[in-house]
Amino acid sequence: MNLKSNLIFTLYTIYGILLKVMASKGKVRGISGQYPLVQNVTVTEGGTANLTCRVEYNDNTSLQWSNPAQQTLFFGDKKALRDNRIELVRASWSELTISISDVSLSDEGMYTCSLFTMPVRTAKAYLTVLGVPEKPEIDGLTKPAMEGDQITLTCITQGSKPAADLRWFRNEKEVKGAKEVNASGKTFTVRSSLQLHVDRNDDGVAYTCRVDHVALAQMPQQATEVLEVHYAPRVEIIQSHAVPQEGQYLKLECVSKGNPSPDPVMWTKDGGELPDLDRMIVEGRELTFTSLNKTDNGTYRCEASNHLGTSSAEFVLYVYDPNALGQHGTDHALIGGVVAVVVFVTLCLIIVLGRYLARHKGTYLTNEAKGADDAPDADTAIINAEGNHAHAEEKKEYFI
Repeated sequence: MNLKSNLIFTLYTIYGILLKVMASKGKVRGISGQYPLVQNVTVTEGGTANLTCRVEYNDNTSLQWSNPAQQTLFFGDKKALRDNRIELVRASWSELTISISDVSLSDEGMYTCSLFTMPVRTAKAYLTVLGVPEKPEIDGLTKPAMEGDQITLTCITQGSKPAADLRWFRNEKEVKGAKEVNASGKTFTVRSSLQLHVDRNDDGVAYTCRVDHVALAQMPQQATEVLEVHYAPRVEIIQSHAVPQEGQYLKLECVSKGNPSPDPVMWTKDGGELPDLDRMIVEGRELTFTSLNKTDNGTYRCEASNHLGTSSAEFVLYVYDPNALGQHGTDHALIGGVVAVVVFVTLCLIIVLGRYLARHKGTYLTNEAKGADDAPDADTAIINAEGNHAHAEEKKEYFI
């Protein structure tokens, strides 16, 4: 505080004493009800903080802002502290607003607004400064990684306040890491580790570490690393026709996946070289037969290699006679028709036999019931029932 400010402060102190004396004699009214009103402020490091102090009414009494060290910043519209970052925004008998630009973490603390009544009225506002986390960095990645390796990716960010949160993403899907927070002064250093068992599915995958923090609400910080994984090849053979026929064109493609890419591939037939290079054309991974014949029958092998290993696949080629395929198709249709007729006739016989047995069983049970009165067994009952029926017919004829 300079000499001029000290003089002003002293004058206002004397003025306050006089106000107190006058109030005791009843000559000053309403002063005891005046209180300054302030609000807490939160600002991001490097930003600008505005501190406002208001009173509902004021009898020409001055307002003052002081910092956490109790140094006077402004007394009314008079600047007391030589700090180019601190400026006056508005000064009146009812309001004192000041601004602090390029705020640092050291500016954080309790600021006091004083109203020089008798006694002096004060209100306190806390200035919170958010520490902006630095852009994260990812360590622990070896390029290239080998399939089967165990690696640990570590993401680190410094300077956050409060402590930042770190999140991992495998491409767009979030994965969980192990977080560690360490304090360093007023700020925090945050680490997060992600353990990986590398396989071929990780080749070309992007792993991203993202920093979430209240100071980065609109622009989250992140770092990304793309994995390169080397692995031995795997091979399969794909044919262009399901049923190869004489005279047809046929293409066999050797699909090999490996990193580094296993180029070129090698084709063999029955363990030896290809016999007819005029009709069997090898272009890159493809083996093409311009016109198939029976001599092409055999086992074809495709082999691919890189520095991590060798893989192969086999395809057994059998060339069909188109005429035989047509005849076989007719025979199959005829056999199918005969089988259908046999099944139909069998079902019909089963139905007829079932109906006959059902009717016979009913007659048997009815006759048994008719002769059951004086018959020792079921057969005798049926015979008696038939005899009774015959006698009944004779009786009918006799009476007529």
